[in-house]
Amino acid sequence: MTHKIIDLSDEVPIRRAGDGSLHSFFGYYNKTNFGPSDARLLGNRTPLFTGDLTGREVAEVGFFDLTDGDRWHKLGETTAWNWQMGCQLQWLGDTGQVIYNTRATTVPGPDNIYPDFRSQVVDPATGESRELPAPIYVMAPNGRFALTINYSRFIKTHRTIGYPATRAEPGLPLAPDDDGIWRMDIETGKTELICSLRRLFEFEHVPSMDGATHWITHMEVNPSGTRFLFIHRWTERPDDEFCYLHRLFTINGDGTGLHLLEDTDHPLPQLEKDFDPSSHGTFDYEKSEWQISHPLWKSDDEVIVWGPHEGEIHYQLYNDRTGDVSVVGNGILTENGHMTYGRNGRWMLSDTYPDAKTNERTLFLFDCEKEVRYDLGTFYTPADLGKHNRCDLHPRWSRDNRAVCIDSVHEGCRQMYLLDIAALLDRL
Repeated sequence: MTHKIIDLSDEVPIRRAGDGSLHSFFGYYNKTNFGPSDARLLGNRTPLFTGDLTGREVAEVGFFDLTDGDRWHKLGETTAWNWQMGCQLQWLGDTGQVIYNTRATTVPGPDNIYPDFRSQVVDPATGESRELPAPIYVMAPNGRFALTINYSRFIKTHRTIGYPATRAEPGLPLAPDDDGIWRMDIETGKTELICSLRRLFEFEHVPSMDGATHWITHMEVNPSGTRFLFIHRWTERPDDEFCYLHRLFTINGDGTGLHLLEDTDHPLPQLEKDFDPSSHGTFDYEKSEWQISHPLWKSDDEVIVWGPHEGEIHYQLYNDRTGDVSVVGNGILTENGHMTYGRNGRWMLSDTYPDAKTNERTLFLFDCEKEVRYDLGTFYTPADLGKHNRCDLHPRWSRDNRAVCIDSVHEGCRQMYLLDIAALLDRL
């Protein structure tokens, strides 16, 4: 299948965004940081290149003006951030406003799980801002509501994407009925629990759930805002990702219509007392044959995910309405990555995790019609960054799908880079 993978990196201009005076990054791949008309590029800036975060480190929040020599416009600051997802910074629908997570100041929030975290809405045109009573995890595309989960639960289960508590970490029951997925109205701030961890614990229950800590991750809202997807995970050993068990769900925006797409419950030899979790490499788990990760909507009814189905792990495309499952890029796309579709569904943008020998990641486009992978570049990452401080490429489309933004450390600092793919797409 080597003829199905073509290196076109020589045809793709790439440049750093900004002057590099501070380290800059955006975080995740599941939303664009390009603003209306692709004129502004959201990001965080910090003097830190890496480091284990304590919740006291400050990151600037703002954007680079791509029409004015990448001039930086600071919108605020936050201590509610991590290297993988940043502060969930994003554009608020098509309003031109920005929303991001912050640490609590004065606005009351749901006392049971959110005493520490909030979200902030800022209007770059006026500088006006307002605080909402809960943090966000993912926004509806129209900007009207957000879904959120307990970031303190991540500190125990998936520290890479959590925020440390302001003081002491709260106690975490295994699968409570007052914690789970919350929906927040952006205009009013009204927040309600729409799916509890206890409900998921009881839904098609399996014995491995008993005695396990449960949590929710990777929520994504479909384009029309009617349904969303999420991964339900549970484990008896939160410090070892190889002990994670996974289920992929979809559900209506009001919490009705829960639908199980995939369940990877399986025996766990890692739970044996003599098992040594340090025997795994940093990225070995991302290449596990049981991993469900990085699900995203292709359309209102289709979900792309890296995961196993019927004994084989691939990029899988699920139809939420019919239950059909098909493999994307069989024999060509053979490892986990951060994938998103372009607007017409022909092109899928994704990346790989670092190669164990070269420590390089590959950024690529996949032509879903011709089934050809076009490599856009390879990017080195130091092997010693570790799990929590790593810098994945997390590729993100511009709104016109003519450019790509990535986070990278290949030049020895953490920066955002812009790749111009316009001429390449025109040729192809």
